[in-house]
Amino acid sequence: MSRTPHVTARTAGPRQSASARNAASPQAASSKAASPQVVRRRKTVGIAAAMVVALVASASALVWPGFAMPTPEPTPTVTVTAPHPTPTVAPSPREGEQTALTDALPDAVMAFAQAGIVELDAWHEEFGAIEAWTFTYREGDAPGAATIVVDIGQWATAERALAFRNEQVSAAGTAILNGDVLVGDEVVGQYALVPDAAFTPDPNANANDGGSHLNPGTLWWSNGTVVLAARGRIDLIEAFYSAFPL
Repeated sequence: MSRTPHVTARTAGPRQSASARNAASPQAASSKAASPQVVRRRKTVGIAAAMVVALVASASALVWPGFAMPTPEPTPTVTVTAPHPTPTVAPSPREGEQTALTDALPDAVMAFAQAGIVELDAWHEEFGAIEAWTFTYREGDAPGAATIVVDIGQWATAERALAFRNEQVSAAGTAILNGDVLVGDEVVGQYALVPDAAFTPDPNANANDGGSHLNPGTLWWSNGTVVLAARGRIDLIEAFYSAFPL
């Protein structure tokens, strides 16, 4: 439905001249243009109002710090990864025929280089290992360089290997760290860190006061049919175990 536009009808009759209209209504003519005083007053009022707004904004910036400051851009987070340590000396040459087990052991772990390999007869003769070896790793060749000794043996089944590991951990003392050995998401064995019996760890010690992490200990772990035992300073063998491929 359309709406009818509102129209005011014009009255019929003669049209007045412009001079007649002006003479008839002098107030209308005078209202068309503002006087110079009014114009000046309007301009003055407008300028004064702008100055008031500027003063209020300035006062706000002084009373509320940061009111007139732009929001700072967030600082990007940068992660710096230190390079992995590497040995400063060459590993010792391997002598004699190597087995699949000895081939699986690395010549370098972090800053430690392989410094000797000998057979471990005790594990073979007394505990039924198919084969067993002792690998020595040294952090350089200077006197007093840190040393980690790794015993490794292989058994016929994973159950016999785990049983041997558990017996050795129980005989060694109380573990201060233990858990599952994982390959991907698969549990392939168990690990346990046992301090040497001659040293009693201080639970309140930490890395800044020469605490128990500096004491020697042995980290035992099994991986399927293989058992390994890394002996050395506790803080070093923890990192060594994490970097060891088996």
